[in-house]
Amino acid sequence: MQKITKEVYLKWYEDMLFWRKFEDKLAAVYIQQKVRGFLHLYNGQEAVLAGALHAMDLTKDKMITAYRNHVQPIGMGVDPRRVMAEMYGKATGTSQGLGGSMHIFSKEHRFYGGHGIVGGQIPLGAGIAFGDKYHNVDAVTICCFGDGAARQGSLHETFNMAMLWKLPVVFVCENNGYAMGTSVERTANHTDIWKLGLGYEMPCGPVDGMNPVKVAEAFDEAIKRARRGDGPTFLELKTYRYRGHSMSDAQSYRTKDEVKEYQKIDPITQVKEILLENKYATEADIKKMDKRVKDLVNECEKFAEDSPYPELNVMYDAVYDQQDYPFIEHKI
Repeated sequence: MQKITKEVYLKWYEDMLFWRKFEDKLAAVYIQQKVRGFLHLYNGQEAVLAGALHAMDLTKDKMITAYRNHVQPIGMGVDPRRVMAEMYGKATGTSQGLGGSMHIFSKEHRFYGGHGIVGGQIPLGAGIAFGDKYHNVDAVTICCFGDGAARQGSLHETFNMAMLWKLPVVFVCENNGYAMGTSVERTANHTDIWKLGLGYEMPCGPVDGMNPVKVAEAFDEAIKRARRGDGPTFLELKTYRYRGHSMSDAQSYRTKDEVKEYQKIDPITQVKEILLENKYATEADIKKMDKRVKDLVNECEKFAEDSPYPELNVMYDAVYDQQDYPFIEHKI
């Protein structure tokens, strides 16, 4: 792993702040009904992505995740304007406006979604890794899911096969505490989700998901293990989301005071304090970065607003159609 230098902290601050403000803008335009459907925001969990990207080789490694998936492709290299446009359902979006919030995708940048089915990406992530191993591709797949998805039976089938075949995959549970709205304590006999890996003798453990340094170190070890052919790792990233499960979540399962307590260890604030304490940046430098972030978010919004909606035929072109399909007639 590259050394965590002044430049890394500067990049982390600006990247994480942009991801946060990008989604804050999405929340605002969602209320204005410019973005429709479901909207699941990542606010508070940015250290997971920042640390992971630092340990990954973005020229070949891959990532797949659930529906809380707006900022990951941006981190992987996708143009944020196209991500915003996809949210608006515009033709300039990453999927020509046909995917929307939960299905951001980029083959070019090796980001494979964005999946609306809870836990559906877990076997898919292992499948991507299987393909890389089969074709002798020196790549590692990062497969992320939430604490709610850890209850899916497909996780156990996938863990078993991944260990059996020593697949180059890192399984990541982003445990933000409440799944859709129910705490781990109420859904399982255990609260340490990482221990699920023990049953398969898979290297596993908990990680402070609010600290990008701790995240980067854990990912670096896991990625190196996978790349040298020693198989998968299961990491439980203990993090927290400041917003609800989705924009329609009333959050009646937690208090505002609890959210404020976690905001005291906000990953963006942590990195900002390191920048100032180590004199990596001045308050003036911070303000310049803040302005760049604000300007870029506004640029993304304008791009999405000004982009056209896709032509009607684009939607129909994406639907399979066979004129002579042999329908079976059921006679009574």
